[in-house]
Amino acid sequence: MTTTENSASPWHSHAHRHPSAFLLAAQVLSLVLYAVFEGSPSGRAVLGTFGIMVLSLVVWVIKSSPRLRWITWILVVPTFLLSSASVLIDDPNLLFWAAVLEAALYFYAAGCLIAYMLEDVWVTSDELFAAGATFTLIAWGFAYAYLACQTWLPGSFSGATFSGKPEHFLELLYLSINNLSSAGLGDIVPVKAPARVLVMLEQVAGVGYITVVVSRLIGMTILRRRRSKRDRLS
Repeated sequence: MTTTENSASPWHSHAHRHPSAFLLAAQVLSLVLYAVFEGSPSGRAVLGTFGIMVLSLVVWVIKSSPRLRWITWILVVPTFLLSSASVLIDDPNLLFWAAVLEAALYFYAAGCLIAYMLEDVWVTSDELFAAGATFTLIAWGFAYAYLACQTWLPGSFSGATFSGKPEHFLELLYLSINNLSSAGLGDIVPVKAPARVLVMLEQVAGVGYITVVVSRLIGMTILRRRRSKRDRLS
């Protein structure tokens, strides 16, 4: 085995053991890129290109059964095509459908990761990374849903300045993460009925995710540690 293969094998092993960690890291990195490039002349191209890379990671971490794999490809192919086109072409209709499909893909990926975390009674390190990655998937999914809503109904959301201009994706993502985490920061608010319905759905999703998934992982982790301690003492 060559030196290159030896150096590459640990990364290859980590990638297969912890794919959710790579997605979580990419989502966090995207926040840094949004802060740096948002509003700059080259920002749209940079953020769009990185967004497509993140979509590739989303597809990678989807854990679905073979009978459901066709759903993944039905979502992936048009999403990649429309997302790539929306980076190059500034068209509201194109942006709307790209946002709708990206939201659907993120929600589907979140559902697959939740099913992956609930399929057994043992908590692995990858499942802990998956818990964080799933939170970002839900947050990004609703952010794209907000973007589609805003494109379809201009003025659906209003910022603190009440300028009447469409909110940038970063502002919508900021709203989504605040809403999903119940932080309560309300400087960006839904104005029209469809936007308010989306916000309420995200609030329900956030409470349900914390109650069902995260609390279960915490409970199983505590139970596993107690069993391990009992086995050592016996």
